[in-house]
Amino acid sequence: MISKVEKTKVLYVMQEITPYLKENSISTIGRYLPQGIQERGREIRTFMPKYGNINERRNQLHEVIRLSGMNLIIDDADHPLIIKVASIQQARMQVYFIDNEDYFHRKAVFRDKNGLFFEDNDERLIFFARGVIETVKKLGWPPDIIHCHGWFTSLIPLYIKRAFKDNPLFSFSTVIYSLYDDEFNEKLNQDLIKKLKFDKIKEVDLKNYRNPDYIKLAKSAMKYADAIVISSEKVNPELEEFARTTEKPLLEYHGQETYIEAYSDFYDKLLKNRKD
Repeated sequence: MISKVEKTKVLYVMQEITPYLKENSISTIGRYLPQGIQERGREIRTFMPKYGNINERRNQLHEVIRLSGMNLIIDDADHPLIIKVASIQQARMQVYFIDNEDYFHRKAVFRDKNGLFFEDNDERLIFFARGVIETVKKLGWPPDIIHCHGWFTSLIPLYIKRAFKDNPLFSFSTVIYSLYDDEFNEKLNQDLIKKLKFDKIKEVDLKNYRNPDYIKLAKSAMKYADAIVISSEKVNPELEEFARTTEKPLLEYHGQETYIEAYSDFYDKLLKNRKD
């Protein structure tokens, strides 16, 4: 009897994806990378936040009842987790959206109409990361690769490597963090550390989240990730230097013509090293 060969499973956690949001370096990669990897024989799942400025009717989003309904507790308050899904037909690709009325119904991404950074971006960050993980758990889908794109995904490596490290779905997952030119200058809420406290996350894991800003979030993500990708032609020099000092597997920047193949080869190399 011929045994069935399992496809490599790649989980994409995206800050933005076009056509749901306007085109930029992250949203464009979010649109075409999962498709390219799927076409190369991998199984994929793709997640992003359901920001309030995404037109649900035009993009044909609908709620997945069997995945929705869980409450996530953040700072002692319950927040219902709603999962929606849409398809990019020409790519034969589904996108899962993490939604919640408190965090994602405002008609903006990270800033209000006056350009002010949302005061609760820290809690939105936590809710998105935990929402993705809890949904993957409900799907019962063990990813070989978890590839995080953008600062809004930066808590995923911490949760996977600390809070959920003993969960069999994630115990063999290789986590990759991509650096982009998506920097912001504001600080997140000072209570982020208190809100991050979670089973199996210790004080020592949280010391880098004091006075949280873009640099600290990205450095912490790289600290807990297994590998790093430079996904924009220009990224913050301090972060690029830090990425190189980690001595973790690092993929240099690749342009539009070559990045999908380069990322695919990088995945293969990481998985081969894990088996060895």
